[in-house]
Amino acid sequence: MNKITKASIKSGLISGVIYASLMAGFDYSENQNFQISKFLFHAIFFGVLMTLITRYNLKKQSTSEMNRPE
Repeated sequence: MNKITKASIKSGLISGVIYASLMAGFDYSENQNFQISKFLFHAIFFGVLMTLITRYNLKKQSTSEMNRPE
């Protein structure tokens, strides 16, 4: 795997788990039970979304650095 792919996957995993944890915390504060299916849905959906956004931004940044005149 190249550098962009590794960074994208790492960012997506971390973002997804943090977002899902925050959502589970909000549910807990409203006296709702922890639901693993809801946690996994939040983690996967948000994680994939953040992976795609990070990948796009890193690719755009690397191509703009290559095209920059010195």
